[in-house]
Amino acid sequence: MAGKTEDFSNLDRPGRVAAVLSLHSRALVYTALGMAVLLAWAILLAMATRAADIRGWSADTPGDALIRWLPAVPLPDFLDGFFALCLSPAGLEAGRPGLFGALVVMWFLMAIATMLPSAAPMIRTYCEIADTARAKGEHVVHPLVLVTGYLAAWLAASAAFAALTLLVQASGGSGRPLDPLAGFAGAGALFIAGIYQFSGLKEACLKKCRNPFAVLFSRWSARPGCVFRLGVEQGLWCLGCCWGLMLVMFAVGVMNLFWMALIGLFAMVDKGGGGRFAGWLAGTILLVWSAALLLVSL
Repeated sequence: MAGKTEDFSNLDRPGRVAAVLSLHSRALVYTALGMAVLLAWAILLAMATRAADIRGWSADTPGDALIRWLPAVPLPDFLDGFFALCLSPAGLEAGRPGLFGALVVMWFLMAIATMLPSAAPMIRTYCEIADTARAKGEHVVHPLVLVTGYLAAWLAASAAFAALTLLVQASGGSGRPLDPLAGFAGAGALFIAGIYQFSGLKEACLKKCRNPFAVLFSRWSARPGCVFRLGVEQGLWCLGCCWGLMLVMFAVGVMNLFWMALIGLFAMVDKGGGGRFAGWLAGTILLVWSAALLLVSL
C-alpha cells in the first residue's frame, strides 16, 4: 500500500517535496513550532541583553548574572530599530510611529516563547485525530491552520498588553517597558494575578485546556475556516488560564527572561496536571509577594 500511495516519481522535485510533507504533517508542524519557539527565545534573549545594557547592571534582576557574560552579537538593522522602539523610554513620545506595533510584536514573541509549548498536547491531539481521519480517506485540514488560529488569539491579547504598556508609561511610570512597576502598582498587578489563580473562571478554562480531545473530536471539520476558529477558541481558553500570569511581567520587568521561563514552565505544569495544587500554590505565592511589596511601599 505504501509503495503505491507514496510513489511520487511522476512529480517534479517541488511536487514530491509537497507530497511527502502532506503525508508527514505531524513532523512538519512539530518542526515549525519548535523553530518558532527557539527563534522567539533567541530574539527575546537578544532584547534582554540590550535591556541589561540599558540598566547598566546597577540593579540586577534574576537572570542578569547569566546574560551579562553573553557576547554581543551583530544584529540586522531592522532588529536594532525594533529593540530601540521597545526598550527606549517612551515619555511624551508614546504616540511615535511604530511604537505600538513594536510592543505588540514584543508581547507576541513572549506569548510564543512561553505559551506555545504548553499548547503541545492540543496540537498532538489534533494530529492524532487527523491521522485517523486521513487513514479513512477523509479530507484533513493541516494542523498549522489550527495553530494559526491559536496564535491569532494571543496576537489579539498581545495588542491588549501593548496598549496596557503604553498606558502604564503615560501614567507616570519609568518610561521603559522593561522596568518593573514600583510600589502600589506592582502590588496590584501581583494581587490580580494571584487572586485569579483561585477563580472559577480560571478553573473552567483550565479544564478545556487539559482535555482538548473532547472539543476537537466533537467539533471536527474538514473546512479550514472552521478549524481556524477552533484554534482561536483554544487560544482563548489558554488566554483564560494564563492572562493573569502575564501581568506578573509588569511587576518584575517585561524583559526578565528568568520570569518568562518560569511562567512558561508553570503553564506547562498547570495544564498537564490533574489538580489545582499548582494554581493554588502559585496564587498563594503571588498574594504573599503582593502583600510584602505593599508593606515595603507604605
